[in-house]
Amino acid sequence: MTTIFRRALALLLLTFASAATAAPSLDTGHVRAELIAYAPDGVAAGKPLWLGLRLTHKPSWHTYWKNPGDSGLPTTLDWTLAKGASAGAIDWPAPQRIALPPLMNFGYEGTVLLPVPVTIAAGYAGGPLAVKVAASWLVCQQQCIPENATLDLVVPAAPSAAEKAAFEATWNTRPVTLAGAKGLVEATGGQLRVRVTGLSESLAGKPVLVLPETQGLIDNAAAVIGSWSGDSWTGQVPTLKTADPLAATLPVVLEIAGATPSAIRVVLNKGTVAAPAPAASATGAATFALALLGALVGGMILNLMPCVFPILSLKILGIARHGGERRVLARSGIAYAAGVILSFVALAGVLLALRAGGEQLGWGFQLQSAGFVAALAVLFFLIGLNLAGMFEVGTFLPSRIASARAKSATADSFLTGVLAVAVASPCTAPFMGASIGLAATLPAIQALLLFAVLGVGMALPFLLVSFLPAVARAMPKPGMWMEHFRNAMAFPMFATVVWLLWVVAQVAGPDGVAVLLFLMVALAFAIWLWKVAPARQPWRAILQLVAVAAVGAMLWQTVNALSAPAPTAATTSTADWKPWSEAQVASLTTAGKPVFVDFTAAWCVTCQFNKRTVLHDPQVAAAFEKCGVQRLEADWTRRDPAITGALARFGRNGVPVYAVYGGPGAPVLLNEVLSKGEVLGALAKLPGCKT
Repeated sequence: MTTIFRRALALLLLTFASAATAAPSLDTGHVRAELIAYAPDGVAAGKPLWLGLRLTHKPSWHTYWKNPGDSGLPTTLDWTLAKGASAGAIDWPAPQRIALPPLMNFGYEGTVLLPVPVTIAAGYAGGPLAVKVAASWLVCQQQCIPENATLDLVVPAAPSAAEKAAFEATWNTRPVTLAGAKGLVEATGGQLRVRVTGLSESLAGKPVLVLPETQGLIDNAAAVIGSWSGDSWTGQVPTLKTADPLAATLPVVLEIAGATPSAIRVVLNKGTVAAPAPAASATGAATFALALLGALVGGMILNLMPCVFPILSLKILGIARHGGERRVLARSGIAYAAGVILSFVALAGVLLALRAGGEQLGWGFQLQSAGFVAALAVLFFLIGLNLAGMFEVGTFLPSRIASARAKSATADSFLTGVLAVAVASPCTAPFMGASIGLAATLPAIQALLLFAVLGVGMALPFLLVSFLPAVARAMPKPGMWMEHFRNAMAFPMFATVVWLLWVVAQVAGPDGVAVLLFLMVALAFAIWLWKVAPARQPWRAILQLVAVAAVGAMLWQTVNALSAPAPTAATTSTADWKPWSEAQVASLTTAGKPVFVDFTAAWCVTCQFNKRTVLHDPQVAAAFEKCGVQRLEADWTRRDPAITGALARFGRNGVPVYAVYGGPGAPVLLNEVLSKGEVLGALAKLPGCKT
């Protein structure tokens, strides 16, 4: 049922629904409605007086906020009061987010009180106040039912505090207006850019959601990407394609997880929202310096990540070839470092540019493309064949180019550096995750500098080796062993191809893998045919044409297969691991249940290593069960804006990320490379859990 149809049906049913007989309360079977009052000083001119509609929902039913979200209707109240008394607007409590995938609504479950202030004029006749309200609401579970009631009540003239607790509890949940809090909003590039200043610095770093009081403006289910700078918050909120132009002001509610107050009301003024200026304080400089150090150390550790092993093979082979040529080795080291650093900066530049244009992407985004992963698989397959001695690159190139390439170890090293970044970027090493997450919130120049330092860290070990004379002296003399060593290095390449094929299966399904394998067979056949065709024979050109045609046909089939959507979503969820969603986390944590979230992806080798060595370990699994921990998997193999936004709120921009909910305060983030001891230790800190 579409949103428009649902609203039209609701309005139609409301038109023909009959009002119930007036009474203080009514139970419809889905919700119990009560009209209540709070008059601490009695009914008198200038004294506070509140009326309220209390709705008690049956389990799993809900009604709606003033902005119901993607569907639904807000509750309306039409008052009839004695002369001299007038009712104001509903003082709405902060709503709950109610997920009905793919929709996101805002409303209330359980019991909610909708308070309304009443003004008693100086000319009021005095005595008890007779009140009548015609209330209408839409109550929904899987289906939606419009309901209404006419309720009446007589408020005694004498002071009464009978409902004091109910009203005060509601006022504690309403959005707070902070003195000094101001905001700007700008609609650009399919997003609302929001900047709010004057917030409490105690809120800094906490996740923020933006709920406009105006319906039909934002994509309610999409992730909000934001960052803090002192007492100000800047965020990007995706808008609907059909959104109306911005008005001069936009009242919004900021929901801030784990904060007090948890909901803040701000009226945003239409204007230009600039990126926050980098902090000039010593603390800001220290934070950036620490991020640079983390990037440097993380880049060095990245060389130990499993996804970089194939590149280690190529570098070791290069060192073996030129171990006795110090100048060649030094130039190769510099070229490799240049390839790594420039590739990190280029990749980061593309990422930042796409994000500035409204794309919700994270680190390793290129491996969320089946075509890119397939191209890497083919490239590593060809490198493996080359190392195994099946062909030499020079045989397919004009003699002048082949001769130049053979003399250029520098060019080979530079390209190896480029390839290293393409394969290593999906991995997130220790110290590296927080730095990359911070880069997404920094001005472009600082962000690119941080990624450049990350590249320096990755290239540094090989750069040092290239300039150490001891390495050259330690290398054995050239001989037949080098050819055997080269052939052996083909096997890490083929192992990488297996991994990449598995990633393609997760992103594009088994059909994509099948045609990609046939393409590899066609390439191998073409190389063999090209190699065995006799020189200077008239039919050699025919054989070569057959080889090219075979590769071309399979390439066409591969492109078509990888362009089609996979038949099912990529997931490794099992009976123990459930799919992640923000609504699921909120529901479980509200119910007091501990939660462990694994932000992962099929193309992330570190993620898969952690799964098999730690998360699926019997001892760890038993601890999860013993502590009653609900395990959720956020699969980022394909692009998912909700997961991108969740990572951004953790200050991260890539996977793996592991979050433990259930202890005091904000969720605890574990290291990128897990250990059994770390996970068991985190579980042991959960209330009532002894591992």
